[in-house]
Amino acid sequence: MDEKDFVALILVAGIIPMSILINTVSRPARNVSFFLMIALTCVTFKIDINFLSHFWYRGTTRGIEVSLVDILAIGVLFGSLLTPRRDTVRWFSPASLGLMLLFFLFACINVGYSEPKIYGLFELSKMVRGVIFFLAAAMFVRGQRELAILVAALGCATCFEGLIALKQKLHDGYLRVPGTLDDANSLSMYMCMVAPVFVAAINSTLPKIVRQLSVLALLSAGLCVVLTISRAGIPIFCMVVMGATLATISLRLTVKKLVGAVFVSLCLCGVVYKSWDLIETRYTTDSLKSEYLDNTAFESRGYYLRLMQLIVADHSGGVGLNNWSYWVSKRYGAKVGPAFSDYDDLIYTPVKYRPNNNYAAPAHCLAALTLGELGYVGLFLFALIWFRWFQMGLPFLWPRVPDATRRIAVGIFFGTCGVFLQSITEWVFHQTHIYLTFHALIGTLAALYWMRQQELKAWREREEMEWNEEIDEEAAEYEHEPVVVA
Repeated sequence: MDEKDFVALILVAGIIPMSILINTVSRPARNVSFFLMIALTCVTFKIDINFLSHFWYRGTTRGIEVSLVDILAIGVLFGSLLTPRRDTVRWFSPASLGLMLLFFLFACINVGYSEPKIYGLFELSKMVRGVIFFLAAAMFVRGQRELAILVAALGCATCFEGLIALKQKLHDGYLRVPGTLDDANSLSMYMCMVAPVFVAAINSTLPKIVRQLSVLALLSAGLCVVLTISRAGIPIFCMVVMGATLATISLRLTVKKLVGAVFVSLCLCGVVYKSWDLIETRYTTDSLKSEYLDNTAFESRGYYLRLMQLIVADHSGGVGLNNWSYWVSKRYGAKVGPAFSDYDDLIYTPVKYRPNNNYAAPAHCLAALTLGELGYVGLFLFALIWFRWFQMGLPFLWPRVPDATRRIAVGIFFGTCGVFLQSITEWVFHQTHIYLTFHALIGTLAALYWMRQQELKAWREREEMEWNEEIDEEAAEYEHEPVVVA
């Protein structure tokens, strides 16, 4: 490591105990830390450091990343465990945590027998960060107050991205705006993930100021998605927002709802109209046939699927976590298209700029990328985790209750659907901004799921107690009845 990395490591080692101490002794500080942990994730690359950085590598993780948001998350987690609220437990086992740890253990084994190992270690470090965010949110969220902080943080981040997107479009002349997330498709996925949460917040019992911020954030999210001109993102955004609306909105029709719906529709229609030429071009340039079936198309979606087939034919256990770019560049890319540069030919360590070489990008399909790197067992475990996440959100769809602890869970469920659907054509689920925010939302869903299970348990115990009392009363009446002898 460089000298600056040793200095940074010493600073991080000193700041983490301070963060834990502050979040333990002060609950307001813990609230602020949770807010910043969520809001700053969209700009985490501005406040992080990469140890052992391989910034020229085109994988999903290029170093052991440590950011301010990680320090905040660790502080929130330990503060919630050491000094929990008086009306709740110190620890519970969040739903899906066991499967996540099992998947992580399998990934560790995969890295152990794969070559090279360094890129797999980078991705393992990100998985650890995801688990920390998951646990921090699960241990912190206990009611409407914490949910209001979560929605406010997401709303501020989304409004900030909307302002950046407008600047990039109007001032910088971007054709497709990326916001602060490096790529337009990443920005699109982020908005598909958080927009349903704003819909749920608008129709919940959260404080009025949070609901008003959610309206502004929802408009900003719609603006960002349209300006990304994402072929998958635009229809997916419409589907998850409509689904969240139908699942959370009151069935009683009012003038306020009509005015709000018309206002939002007019705003989005205006943005679509101004960008229609670009949208039409994006949808008419490439057809699904050319995208998936044209064997001559380079770096199309079908191209990545053909690479995946070649990889699993040679390695049913995958080429190794985060090793897709390495092995496609080295061996498999030349079998289905033009050859890439070989990472092993890089005989020096770049200092500032990426070397002038062409390396393979990750597969533009999360399932194909997982199968190529972790094999059939890895894909099966990953699919189990997603199934569990969906199963956690489904019980909140009915009955339709306006309480925030129910509505926000519905919003997270549809946000999960948005990430899942766009991951069919993208790999950016692994991008740090999305990965950490998503795990924080899933941690929140796990907390709400546990709260719901506790309510059901208390209801069953109460019903059983009342039933036993009725039986005891009937038995007592029967004992005092006079015995009639014929």
